[in-house]
Amino acid sequence: MGPGSIELHHVGRVGWLRAAVLGANDGVLSTSSLLLGVAAAHAMHSSVLVAGVAGLVGGAMSMAAGEYVSVSSQSDTERADLQRERAELKADDAGEHRELTAIYVRRGLDPVLAKAVAEQLMAHDALGAHARDELGISESLRARPIQAALTSAASFAVGAAVPLFVTVVSPAQHLIVLLSGTSLLFLALLGATAARAGGAGIMKGAARVIFWGALAMALTAGIGSLFGSIA
Repeated sequence: MGPGSIELHHVGRVGWLRAAVLGANDGVLSTSSLLLGVAAAHAMHSSVLVAGVAGLVGGAMSMAAGEYVSVSSQSDTERADLQRERAELKADDAGEHRELTAIYVRRGLDPVLAKAVAEQLMAHDALGAHARDELGISESLRARPIQAALTSAASFAVGAAVPLFVTVVSPAQHLIVLLSGTSLLFLALLGATAARAGGAGIMKGAARVIFWGALAMALTAGIGSLFGSIA
């Protein structure tokens, strides 16, 4: 890496990556499980498709709403903390200098150097320095509710489209086998891709997604078969 260049880290992608991975994973898993449950209950192929489309639309909206509410709460907390910090800077600038200096001393800097660093950083951007080093709020990790909601909804829809497409093209007699196998394959690819993008082990990421995916599908298929036999 050359001088002056900026090193990229995986943590900068955590926000959008989390929303995208959760959305796509839920899209594949919940929709395939729903389809398997309905199919195992010996429903007509058209009924299985209707359930899948309803699951895609409802799931995408649910993901968007849930993510928006969750991230909005985080954003509200961040704004409140920043507002409080802004007021403290106006009321007691010297005290805020001492507070930031103490933070750097605890992190290992010499007191004289810590004071100099605090003064320079606060002269450049006092609120930004306290947000980052006192509150742990940085621009790359700031809460973005609308971005998170749209990412979750879109990724859920993309994930849900996979088992729904398999259901459309598969013959009814082989639907359960093809749907299960294809969904587990895509879950494995999704887990491996997410692990690689986040800098974690690929095999571990794929294995844990496959395990929980297979468990969810088996349970819903079993419940569907049970109710199908009763009905």
